[in-house]
Amino acid sequence: MAYLDSSRRASPASMAAVIAIHAGLGVALIAGLTVTGTIIKPKPSGPIIDFPIEPPPPPSPVPEQSAKAQPQQQPTKLFVPKPDLDLGTIAPPVDTTTVITPTIPDAIPSFTPSPRPSTTASAFKPVAAAPRNDPAGWVSNSDYRSDWARRDWTGRASFKLAISAEGRVTGCTITSSTGHDALDTATCALVAKRAHFDPARGKDGEPVGGSYAGTIVWQIPD
Repeated sequence: MAYLDSSRRASPASMAAVIAIHAGLGVALIAGLTVTGTIIKPKPSGPIIDFPIEPPPPPSPVPEQSAKAQPQQQPTKLFVPKPDLDLGTIAPPVDTTTVITPTIPDAIPSFTPSPRPSTTASAFKPVAAAPRNDPAGWVSNSDYRSDWARRDWTGRASFKLAISAEGRVTGCTITSSTGHDALDTATCALVAKRAHFDPARGKDGEPVGGSYAGTIVWQIPD
């Protein structure tokens, strides 16, 4: 005897088929709700007639007002009342300032400033070499030889001595000859031997070299 077994389970294949059917219905429903394609405007049923639109007319220009049409302003006149009292004529002020004209002298005295002493210049004045002994004793009559007397040799011998910083004679030069070499030579030899000097001093007061000039007169002794 045939019967339906209600307790029999559904097969997996049938369940998959049911799920596929439901999924297909969902896709179809979503696709139906989606609008695709181009919207086509409906065409007018009759012909299109263009009506021209005229632009609005320009605003009329405002007429310029002429200068004559503008009212001219009249100057305001001020009323000045006349004074009740007669003040008379007011005299102008008198300048009482005293003008003093300076007296210009005929000649302006000139003033020449005196030069100031130099602060760098030394206060010591240079001193020339000076003899320490009497020049008259440098040559005597005893120095005149007898043979010079027989030849009658006489004359004036001018000389110039060179003096060292120690006061010694270091040189002798005949500046004016007697005319006799023997007398000239004796003059320098005797003076250089017998003369003694204080040395010259410079601007700072220190001893320096100097010179001395003199003259010896040779004559035949009595």
